[in-house]
Amino acid sequence: MATGTAEVIVTVGGEDDKVVLRSVESFDPVTNQWKNLACLPFAVSKHGLVVSDSTLYLAGGEFPDGSASREMWRYDPCFDSWMEMAPMNVARSELGLVMLDGFVYAVGGWEGQSRLASVECYNPHTNSWQFTQSVKMAVTSPAVVALDGLLYVTGGAVLEDGDGTDLAQVYNPKTAAWTEISPMQIARSGSAACTLKGKIYVIGGWHASTENTDKVECYNPKTNQWTMCAPMKERRYRPGAAVVDGKIYVLGGEEGWDRYHDTIERYCDETDAWEIVGEMPTSRSWLSCVSLQLRKDICISSCPDTSNSN
Repeated sequence: MATGTAEVIVTVGGEDDKVVLRSVESFDPVTNQWKNLACLPFAVSKHGLVVSDSTLYLAGGEFPDGSASREMWRYDPCFDSWMEMAPMNVARSELGLVMLDGFVYAVGGWEGQSRLASVECYNPHTNSWQFTQSVKMAVTSPAVVALDGLLYVTGGAVLEDGDGTDLAQVYNPKTAAWTEISPMQIARSGSAACTLKGKIYVIGGWHASTENTDKVECYNPKTNQWTMCAPMKERRYRPGAAVVDGKIYVLGGEEGWDRYHDTIERYCDETDAWEIVGEMPTSRSWLSCVSLQLRKDICISSCPDTSNSN
């Protein structure tokens, strides 16, 4: 680890009991301490967040008035500041966002009236977006990750009732083609996903019309098989997730209607066990999380009103 930095989890936006947030905070798993970072210029939830070379990119989401966003913003940890970049071609809330080989991919989402199957790719060098091959079904709230040069899209809502699907598919940017892989054992939307030791973990989500889930499953690309892991301590719909020091951290999410979590759970794959290790400053769902090397001296709050509207 570089001198003067710490690997932290950065949380951005989200909502707590329908109050949309603009707060940006960092959590240090070693010290169990939170710090405020430069807040967003607007409140947003249901957005996407990725990291590349210690730079954060936020795209899409839903504003407090319910409209979907096309906006793209970049966070520079050296200056603790946000800068607006080129907007997406299509407004998207409840999208999947992933960084793959230096490019940002925005997958599916909700444009205000219907679900999207379109996928677009952002080039940071040219600050521009272009469409690429669409997914096979229009989808909202998928869980997406990148692993070994491939883009994986798991679950999401594809039907009118909003229930999740067990569909899992992979995109190869070299061939611009989507391929279905083995379906998940549980249909779900609004899950969190991350990679650890060459495997993909899909965590929580909305399983059926009346059920948020605590269930976790793991995909091994070498065998094309899903296996169930130990369930979380709490059911979580649309939580945030990040990996720090070989452990999976899951933050927030919804237990059920209008019950939002502020707890943090940590998973160890070696023991297949979860434990609650902390709390967030405020309960929330629809947040986004990433792990980031951050300067230890960044600690001044720039966001006194975290729930300011757009």
